[in-house]
Amino acid sequence: MKTVITATGKTPASAFDKRFGRAAWFCLLDDASGQIEFIENEYANANGGAGTKVAEKMVELGVQKVVSGDFGPKAKDLLEKFDIQMVVVQDDLTVELLLEKLKA
Repeated sequence: MKTVITATGKTPASAFDKRFGRAAWFCLLDDASGQIEFIENEYANANGGAGTKVAEKMVELGVQKVVSGDFGPKAKDLLEKFDIQMVVVQDDLTVELLLEKLKA
């Protein structure tokens, strides 16, 4: 299974970003291999529709779960359509801590 965590930077020490469509980076965790990869959000500064475009990107990446702080209504609809689980976290954590929680 592939999981994405929204992040403010491109390292595990980066802060968790509570914005889905406007997050600066995505931490992609491949549960099967345990490998992580950071992908820059090319839509972070889009004029509009960032959430929808990012939801489409999640589908392209084959993601089954997204951990973020908030999902807009259009992004939520698209993620639900493709059976991508949304996990809402409101705590101020690092990506590293969230990765540990996911692997536990």
